[in-house]
Amino acid sequence: MTASTTSPTRHPRFTRTLPRAAESAKAARGLICAALAAWAIDDLAEDAALVVSELVGNAVEHTACHLIKVTVTRTSPETVRVAVVDKSRTTPARRTPGDDEVGGRGLLVVDALTTRWGTDPLNFGKRVWGDLTRQPAG
Repeated sequence: MTASTTSPTRHPRFTRTLPRAAESAKAARGLICAALAAWAIDDLAEDAALVVSELVGNAVEHTACHLIKVTVTRTSPETVRVAVVDKSRTTPARRTPGDDEVGGRGLLVVDALTTRWGTDPLNFGKRVWGDLTRQPAG
């Protein structure tokens, strides 16, 4: 189910609860692209879709819960926050994998594409988020 609501800070947001499965990255990307299109800030869609794919992938790989929650919030006219909530309390850590390692670059990608990112501890788990900001028209 997808919901469009206003956050407690009165910012518009879209949320969707999804199974903790690799296939959920596609639905998460769809949610992000739909929200950005509704807000007429499609220029962030490609990077935001990649960020949410990495965050969903991390939740799938590193948590044992059955469901995850994906949220995109417009925090200002130029900035959106993409977030994934899961029931794990383990804080993700950015690492630098070796050249021969296949995985482990997700948070490096998130760090490169966002203006900032972080983790919020919750009573039942955590929220990992990244902010993406539009470049000024020039």
